[in-house]
Amino acid sequence: MSNILSVSELTKSVKALLEAEFPFVWVRGQVTNLARPASGHVYFTLTDGDAALSVVWFKSSQRSTQPVTRGEERVNPLTGEIEEEQGATALTGSGLEDGMEVLCAGRLNVYEPRGQYQLVAELVQDQGVGDLAVAFEALKRKLADKGYFDEDRKIAVPNNPKRVAVITSPSGAAIRDFLRIADTRGTGAEIRIYPSLVQGDQAPQQIAAALDSADADDWAEVAVLIRGGGSLEDLWAFNTEPVADAIYRARLPVVSGVGHEPDVSIADFVADKRVATPSHAAQELWPRRETLAQKLDVLDMGLGCAYANWLLGKGTDFEHLRKALVWLSPERRLERMEDQFTSLSARLQGAGLDHFHDHVDGVVRITDRLNRTFGMAQMDGLAAEVAGLAHRLTQGAHRFSEGKAQEFSLLQTALHGLDPEGPLERGYALVRVNRTGEILRDPKGVTKGDGLDIRIKGGSVNAVVTDDTSSDQ
Repeated sequence: MSNILSVSELTKSVKALLEAEFPFVWVRGQVTNLARPASGHVYFTLTDGDAALSVVWFKSSQRSTQPVTRGEERVNPLTGEIEEEQGATALTGSGLEDGMEVLCAGRLNVYEPRGQYQLVAELVQDQGVGDLAVAFEALKRKLADKGYFDEDRKIAVPNNPKRVAVITSPSGAAIRDFLRIADTRGTGAEIRIYPSLVQGDQAPQQIAAALDSADADDWAEVAVLIRGGGSLEDLWAFNTEPVADAIYRARLPVVSGVGHEPDVSIADFVADKRVATPSHAAQELWPRRETLAQKLDVLDMGLGCAYANWLLGKGTDFEHLRKALVWLSPERRLERMEDQFTSLSARLQGAGLDHFHDHVDGVVRITDRLNRTFGMAQMDGLAAEVAGLAHRLTQGAHRFSEGKAQEFSLLQTALHGLDPEGPLERGYALVRVNRTGEILRDPKGVTKGDGLDIRIKGGSVNAVVTDDTSSDQ
């Protein structure tokens, strides 16, 4: 069993062979997964679409490698080669960006703790924009010309939705983060997952089909596309035309929460709303419950104030109506008629007495004038005649006053007969049914259990019907 190797022995053997076979290599590819830790070293992945190579560029190697001029010749300080034409621009660690097409020079190395081979870069030169970046910009221009990014076509995303369709991988970390945040916010919602691949060649068609299915179901208020972070290649499904077309034709508002904060995809531009991460998507869809509770308190206080003001206004209206009802009530009307009748009767009596006194004074004045004109003998006869006339006039005035007094008495009697309180003086009662508010005039107007308000002289009595005898009538 001497051919059995330990992991360390095998790794060391591979390391020795690999480093001996490739002491220095030039590799061309596109930069992805770029990371710059505090140490100053730079880590990234070099890819050509079919394969990927991990690269580490130590801080000590990030020196200037710009060609130097010796006489009329341009010499590369790293290789010593003479450059006849302007070469590619050498980069420093701070100038490297995701998506760049670069040429790396260095040595292969095996990182033993992980058993992973990597390129230890000594030189990184800019070779221009990568193929994926070029494809991204080309599709972006094409869709912009077609109006896919126009703001006026985008649909408003509802606040605190009750039904949400999520297009994502059901086994990814993105859906777990989304559900975790959703469980702590809003007032409760139904979430329906439409499963789809979110990476690979088949992902664009599956994402588009899932979004079409959610839109056709006409169940959700909003659709959400979510995926965790990754390299440009990992997120490429969301930079494809099938996904953009599906978002564009959706009748539902679509929220795109793909990748991390710096990641921008074509789906972000077409979607009705773009958010930074899957967790941010849940935060944007549902408000914090503390905020909702505070809004509820404000609304509750506002409702209480509005009700108090409404009640105060209705109380004022009721008081006005009560005063108007008192003024228009039959009792007050009868009182006003009685006062008016008393006033008119007094005026009539005064007018009769004034008329009588005026006639008497006139007779006296005429008698004096006749006495002076005709003498006492004739005046005695005339006086007797006048006395007779005066007696008749006095009797007529008395008869007139008595007639008016009798007429007044009759009117007063009729007035008292119209007083609804009059019958109460004679032992009668007014019975009102509480259920209908009407005066009881017929036994059929009540049923067993009805409350009665019985008004009699000096007050009222409440009663309840215990026996319905209306059917016997």
